[in-house]
Amino acid sequence: MPRVENDIKLDFKDVLIRPKRSTLKSREEVDLHRPYVFRHSKAEYHGIPIIAANMDSVGTLEMAKTFHQSDLFTALHKYYGVEEVASLLKEVPGIEKNIAISSGGTSDDLTRLQTISDTLPAIQFACLDVANGYTEFFVDYVRRVREALPHLTIMAGNVVTGEMVEQLILAGADIVKVGIGPGSVCTTRTKTGVGYPQLSAVMECADAAHGLNGHIISDGGCSVPGDIAKAFGGGADFVMLGGMLAGHDESAGEVMEDESGKKFKIFYGMSSRTAMDKHSTKLADYRASEGKTVRVPYRGPVQMTMRDILGGLRSACTYVGAPHLKELSKRTTFIRVTQQVNEAFRGLEDPKLNPVH
Repeated sequence: MPRVENDIKLDFKDVLIRPKRSTLKSREEVDLHRPYVFRHSKAEYHGIPIIAANMDSVGTLEMAKTFHQSDLFTALHKYYGVEEVASLLKEVPGIEKNIAISSGGTSDDLTRLQTISDTLPAIQFACLDVANGYTEFFVDYVRRVREALPHLTIMAGNVVTGEMVEQLILAGADIVKVGIGPGSVCTTRTKTGVGYPQLSAVMECADAAHGLNGHIISDGGCSVPGDIAKAFGGGADFVMLGGMLAGHDESAGEVMEDESGKKFKIFYGMSSRTAMDKHSTKLADYRASEGKTVRVPYRGPVQMTMRDILGGLRSACTYVGAPHLKELSKRTTFIRVTQQVNEAFRGLEDPKLNPVH
């Protein structure tokens, strides 16, 4: 018999962070770097834990180069070959600490991971990415990767509940990706009715992971810098971004113009028909596309967007008195709201005076 959970579950739009007394004089005093030691690999990480998603229009070599300059992280999409990754490591010394190679969940994917790891032993991170992380098959795949490549720090997902976070960590994942359906070009919720409000998912999954000395990534649902602050405030160790990084020079795809002369780039979900057609993956009769394709206004270099994001995150820390990002979750109190912002002039912003929103 179906059952209903009556506990209220929250998304980023449902809350604001309550300000608290602070001794900080300036955003400049805030340190956004975080140190981590991972449960299984025992590897150490020290950087700003914001990740460019492993979508083929976002997790690009160009994005990785730019992100590395600011000590940010990129999950490279899984369609890069060994030679391309090798060239990146040669061109940008030290970038291996800020990139992950990505994989699906098949035997061929495991073979590819082993080949890259054997050829490029400097690689430290692997992102095992499937739409549904709840299958026994995927749990077994995580276990097989851990046994075959014990030195790698493994990111695995996606899931949205604490018990599955625990199972993946016990199977060998160091970091679990949290999020089903919150992405801007994901249609899983409308096609399947399945999902979980992202903030509640982050809070519950972080609690489960931290109890096992594991970590989580909040994957999806961020549309403004304040959402990233809320994700970290809710306990996320990393935050993964897709749509917020689309449309930039470092994003894949050509800059095009519409009928009115406005420049744009194409952005699409990795379960969309566009992605399947591009990578010669047949959309089988028994499944539906769970992603959409959109036009994103051309936004220039990603550095300006990242400055906006990092500035907003530093400001959030000053509002609650957190001199280090690791203290943000300890000093965060969420208040439920019915309205986030004043919408009086929505859509009327001057793009020249407001280059980043």
